[in-house]
Amino acid sequence: MKKSLPVLIRKRTYQTSMMRNNSVIRTAVREMGKQRHADSRWLSFSQLSTTSTPEDYLKGTTTHFGFEEVLVNQKEEKVKDVFRSVADNYDVMNDFMSGGLHRLWKDELLNMTGVRSIASALRSSSHSHKEEQSEEAGHLLSILDVAGGTGDVAFRFLEAASCPERAKSSGKDEIAITVCDINSDMLRVGEKRARERYGNAVMDKSQAIRFKEGNAQTLPFDDNSFDIYTIAFGLRNVTDVDMALRDAHRVLKPGGRFLCLEFSHVTNPVFASVYDQYSFNVIPALGEIVANDRSSYQYLVESIRKFCNQEELKARLEANGFVGCKYTNMTGGIVAVHEGWKAL
Repeated sequence: MKKSLPVLIRKRTYQTSMMRNNSVIRTAVREMGKQRHADSRWLSFSQLSTTSTPEDYLKGTTTHFGFEEVLVNQKEEKVKDVFRSVADNYDVMNDFMSGGLHRLWKDELLNMTGVRSIASALRSSSHSHKEEQSEEAGHLLSILDVAGGTGDVAFRFLEAASCPERAKSSGKDEIAITVCDINSDMLRVGEKRARERYGNAVMDKSQAIRFKEGNAQTLPFDDNSFDIYTIAFGLRNVTDVDMALRDAHRVLKPGGRFLCLEFSHVTNPVFASVYDQYSFNVIPALGEIVANDRSSYQYLVESIRKFCNQEELKARLEANGFVGCKYTNMTGGIVAVHEGWKAL
């Protein structure tokens, strides 16, 4: 079958662009490989240093939208427009943007939560005392994944906790995962994928996973509702990070744990230079070729540079009520996982 002219032009444009950026990509991958061997399991842990209280995240009537200065009340809608545009291609573009590394980073986030072991222990205990439990009893483990509309992180929790298998039994699951996102288009993609991948039972029968529209700054949940709160690659897009952290603290149960996987600041100057070339020269070009949307991916790159560094975000966690705060760098600081606890 002959390919249409637009398809051929698109293919030729893609080939030309990739040839132009090939040297940058090769260099970036080579440096990533070096960094991978430099860190144990790509991880390096922060010192639990004492940091000064940071200034308020929002100051005045304007804030940043990438490198653009916008009114505070304009940013939320602009961010919504970005993710409305990229929703259907978001996870595919993450593969292009990170060379597939985002999957490894999310796997490591799952490992850090300990959900697999926790769920196994809770299910064993629940099975032993099943006759003592009622349908109205609360969930043994409640997980909230914020800004996770497409379900990429939540599905890892779902599988680690054996929820699809549990959905074959009767009754509600003792483990519940809630995906909350401000963008209905992202949630649409996530719910569609959940039903296609696991069937309707995990949502309609066992109710192991649900999708809820909501703003990270004012979450639509009661106080002390969740055992674990995660947010992956979403915090930097929030208008007021301090407000989001305070609300994360509010909805966690006493003893609950907060984990944030986010792009951060590369610690090695040489690697940082290569990473900048890759980010600004390759990622927006791929966005244009694969998703026909250069501007959205230009924003995503710029938003990383405007976000808190590792120590500042750690300080913000502490300033907003979390204890035991620390961070873990991955791939030389391209991303970091920040964590903290809500005191008992």
